[in-house]
Amino acid sequence: MRITCVGGGPAGLYFALLAKQRDPRREVVVVERNRPDDTFGFGVVFSDATLDNLEGADRPSYDAIRGSLAHWDELHAHFRGRVLVSKGHGFSGLSRRRLLAILQERARELGVALRFEEEVVDPGEILAASDLVVAADGVNSRVRERFADRFGPRIDVRPNRFVWLGTTFPFDAFTFYFEENRHGLFRVHAYRYEPDRSTFIVECREETFRRAGLEHAGEDGTIAYFEELFADKLRGHRLLKNRSVWRSFPTVHNERWSSENVVLLGDAAHTAHFSIGSGTKLALEDAMALVDSLGRHPRVPEALAAYEAERKPKVQAFQRAAQVSLQWFENTERYMGLDPVEFMFSLLTRSLRVTHEGLKARDPAFVREVDAHVARKAEAQSGARVALAGGAGGGPPPPMFTPFRLRSLVLDNRVVVSPMCQYSADDGRIDDWHLVHLGSRALGGAGLVITEMTDVSAEGRITPGCAGLYRPDHAERWRRVVDFVHGCSRARIGVQLAHAGRKGATKRLWEGADEPLEGGAWPLLSASAVPYLPRSQVPKAMDRGDMDQVTADFVRAARRADEAGFDLIELHCAHGYLLSSFISPLTNRRTDAYGGPIENRMRYPLEVFDAVRAVWPEDKPMSVRISATDWAPGGLTTDDLVALAVMLREHGADIIHVSAGQTDPSSRPEYGRLFQTPLSELVRLEAKVPTIAVGNIQSYADVNSIIAAGRADLCALARAHLYDPYWTRHAAAEQGFEMEWPPQYRSVERYTLRMR
Repeated sequence: MRITCVGGGPAGLYFALLAKQRDPRREVVVVERNRPDDTFGFGVVFSDATLDNLEGADRPSYDAIRGSLAHWDELHAHFRGRVLVSKGHGFSGLSRRRLLAILQERARELGVALRFEEEVVDPGEILAASDLVVAADGVNSRVRERFADRFGPRIDVRPNRFVWLGTTFPFDAFTFYFEENRHGLFRVHAYRYEPDRSTFIVECREETFRRAGLEHAGEDGTIAYFEELFADKLRGHRLLKNRSVWRSFPTVHNERWSSENVVLLGDAAHTAHFSIGSGTKLALEDAMALVDSLGRHPRVPEALAAYEAERKPKVQAFQRAAQVSLQWFENTERYMGLDPVEFMFSLLTRSLRVTHEGLKARDPAFVREVDAHVARKAEAQSGARVALAGGAGGGPPPPMFTPFRLRSLVLDNRVVVSPMCQYSADDGRIDDWHLVHLGSRALGGAGLVITEMTDVSAEGRITPGCAGLYRPDHAERWRRVVDFVHGCSRARIGVQLAHAGRKGATKRLWEGADEPLEGGAWPLLSASAVPYLPRSQVPKAMDRGDMDQVTADFVRAARRADEAGFDLIELHCAHGYLLSSFISPLTNRRTDAYGGPIENRMRYPLEVFDAVRAVWPEDKPMSVRISATDWAPGGLTTDDLVALAVMLREHGADIIHVSAGQTDPSSRPEYGRLFQTPLSELVRLEAKVPTIAVGNIQSYADVNSIIAAGRADLCALARAHLYDPYWTRHAAAEQGFEMEWPPQYRSVERYTLRMR
């Protein structure tokens, strides 16, 4: 087999040497446009886990790499005059030039042909002359560009500017600087890779870059600017340049990684932001996976397909983490007002891959400090006493088991049972199913249980099976559930009031989600006369009379919610239902005072909110659920999101339940673990309003992380509570935290104590 690797960086070299090592009969050639010792940047970073993978792939190159590393265990963040320290992180730095030399030497030793200073003008010629072409030619891949119709590349150029510098300062930890001057905030990512050399990456926003005049500075001017700004940190050491031009980071995605006998590798296939130090790691892991796949599948197309099927999901998960980390650094200004301990925890968990539990295993002393900080804040905010020695081992309680106050309502913990439609009511009337469903979750230990979407009129239902609060006897039925929750648990219970709008008059979920009723459908209302799906009923665009009637329906339902004894009302302004249809520009096509800019689009939802707030008791809180993004072009913008959250806060919303999407069938959600949590954090910090995070929150480690980092004040879980009604109690037992059990279950309490 003749294999040609286009690109002599770490990805191409490592693949070439592994391919030759596995089968010496292969003819392996590496073609590189630059000279052998040409390189960009200064150092690369490896985690201990990555090094373990390299050891098993090729021991000689691993030994050479291991012998050249600068290792560190700590992370330091210089923040508002303090140096914040976390230990136990296990990373190493290596000169990029040294890495290339090691891989080149090992490749030659194995018989790989290395051809430098050779430009690939026409990739098609190489394809014709090779059994396999590996495009490892970097972020600006010429091979990928030549066959763009096959690979479907998508490149997202990010707004921040960065420059890759070096320094003679020998950092003894991975170090972050957050330094502000009259031009703005500069972030520095720095680490040592040789005894007397370190990488020094400076990043800032575009406006800071321009205010500082750095677009005209050149390499020498850039160095002079930052040697002055960081003079006290560098202590006389110099900054170094190596083609150190200012850039914007490109996040590279490809729909397909291979076609016929050509495959993308490393940065040609994907990139991940340098803030998680993963570019070289991913490239080397790509190489290992591709060689393994070639060994398992004799035919090249099959091997490439198997490689992509195995490797792509792992890379995509890493890219999602890198994207969240990237956005954290794009918006660091947002976090500068945090308490130092909270800031450091937010920094360390920014990618959402490192959790409270994971960090506790690395640095238990720091996490104990974080937990104590959360407990003290919770005690001050709620007015409820928090036992600072109430956690496992006499430490502070886990963040999820601290109290939280909303007006007069004080919740025992931060766990919320998210609203989950059951489609089991009859003309809005709930029955024993709802009593058991909600009652069991309340017994399960959550601090707050929120009912399913409860409609304010028969015409406001999604399906004939939806719950309601529009008939006199509805309040009596709900009172039975509320009384059980209050009498048998420490949970509080809220009701989510809603009108389905254009998404109404459909079949129950198990009969055909979003399918219109074939008989007995009722007329629909919406902001505009736009059906949800082509087969859906066309709704009426609401006029003033419709608005007044629906507002009166919400007011009537709110009064009945109070009669039923609910502790909280959540107004449903999300997921494309009636009030949401006014907010999203995708569904609001109006040209009157209720359409156009976000201030107009919020006009009617705020009218409803104000009317409900006016009849809801002053001491009881109100939540509003929103779709923070439409996940679609032309949808809600970030500025819109912050503006609507501020408006809700100013009108008296006590907390915002931050969901996303489901507003329009064109939505393309970016699913993944905690995929909506960054939106909650944005609303909480930018609009300065408490939030509930929701969306694929999978574990108590996730909940603790979200609360401790200030990404939300409460965490709502849906499917986790369907699977395990006692999710919160089980989380408490696993963390060694004692919860009070109902007297009927005291034997279980003793059992959990014995299990610890």
